[in-house]
Amino acid sequence: MAARNSFIDFLRDQIAPLGPITPRRMFGATGLFCEGVMFGVVAEDALYLRVDDHNRAAFKEAESHPPLSYEKQGRVIDLSFWRVPDRLFDEPDELIDWARSALAAAHRVAGSRAR
Repeated sequence: MAARNSFIDFLRDQIAPLGPITPRRMFGATGLFCEGVMFGVVAEDALYLRVDDHNRAAFKEAESHPPLSYEKQGRVIDLSFWRVPDRLFDEPDELIDWARSALAAAHRVAGSRAR
């Protein structure tokens, strides 16, 4: 289910220090783009941020929720986006830190695909 516009607007305000955030509806969710890469996904009014080997330890707290995934031909495909803990919405500085880390991961993933 796609996110409500009010939640997307709230997130854009919260993570505005990253730079211009562009939401794009896709596959029943909303991708969050900054600097030309997708660093986050909003699905059912939950924020998921990009995780890779470099920031996985910092996102350890997010492991309490299953990662964003989908099923294809009977297999579950992990998209490497982890749901942020709800408490971060009351901790804007920490939310920005997580978002910066996710943006860096998105750039690393994009760079590895370009090679």
